[in-house]
Amino acid sequence: MTRMPLPALDDVLAAATVVSLPMRVRFRGITTREAVLLRGPAGWGEFAPFVEYDDEEAAAWLRAGLEAAWLGPPPAVRDGVEVNATVPAVDPGEVDAVLARFPGARTAKVKVAEPGGTLDADVARVEAVRARVEKVRIDANGGWSVDEAVEALRALTRTGTLEYAEQPCASVAELAEVRRRVPDTPIAADESIRKAADPMRVVRAGAADVAVLKVAPLGGMRALVALAEELAEHGVPVVVSSALDTAVGMSAGVAAACALPSLPYACGLGTGGLFDDDVATLTPDESGIVHSGTVVPDPARLASAAVTEPSPRERWWRDRLRRTHSVLAEREGGASV
Repeated sequence: MTRMPLPALDDVLAAATVVSLPMRVRFRGITTREAVLLRGPAGWGEFAPFVEYDDEEAAAWLRAGLEAAWLGPPPAVRDGVEVNATVPAVDPGEVDAVLARFPGARTAKVKVAEPGGTLDADVARVEAVRARVEKVRIDANGGWSVDEAVEALRALTRTGTLEYAEQPCASVAELAEVRRRVPDTPIAADESIRKAADPMRVVRAGAADVAVLKVAPLGGMRALVALAEELAEHGVPVVVSSALDTAVGMSAGVAAACALPSLPYACGLGTGGLFDDDVATLTPDESGIVHSGTVVPDPARLASAAVTEPSPRERWWRDRLRRTHSVLAEREGGASV
């Protein structure tokens, strides 16, 4: 895997712009997405670990942003990827409006098991999506116990199949048990891979049929491609997804997906439709394909989204960037990213 020197902190800070993007609907518990965009010699990168992540976990996100801005994408084998629609935990009556933001999408990922939600509401949401989209997958973000997952998957498949159920439970052992008890619904692992010290443990445990991979938490495009190749050796296909990225971060996901030799599933790289506005345009065409290419923020949109001094949020992100850069320098001896 190609390595590069870790850019100096002063250069990274000079290249950084903090942005805040209001969202159309609540997603993952937030209504505003904050990120740091980094402009480097190879283009633009993104640093946007969720606010609850500690500096050790956030270091991989910085590594990914620096790779994009200072090194650029890996070689591509295709020029675009099919993307899925993403449906938050909305009422069934809101499904049409959400799907309208994902033109051409033939696959939809539906959020379920949200705190405060009910299984009846999840079923109603999935049924509303199933009536409009060819393929449906769900994402529980580890929100169920094994028994709850088994009950939910049976209820959610009474009138149709699921392409897969993403992270129905939190632990690898639980995923393996759900997979054993509900053999007709493929199980996909997300958090059990991207938050694990050993991403292959879920495969060795027989706990997943599909792996959901995200560029930022894995440390970059090349790290994702390398892990996908290892997973392929064990017969586990991958779905490249976003971490609620801006168009800049999303373009890294598209580039990684375009570098994979095999890509049997639609990718979760269309979540820009969840923002009121973005710093650039990266939307699917009429056939649901997002094409690769360098994403450069539109100057006016970047200026509109920018959070500047003396904002406490701007200082918070710059302080976080300093701390996380220090973690990378100590972890890697300042040698590479």
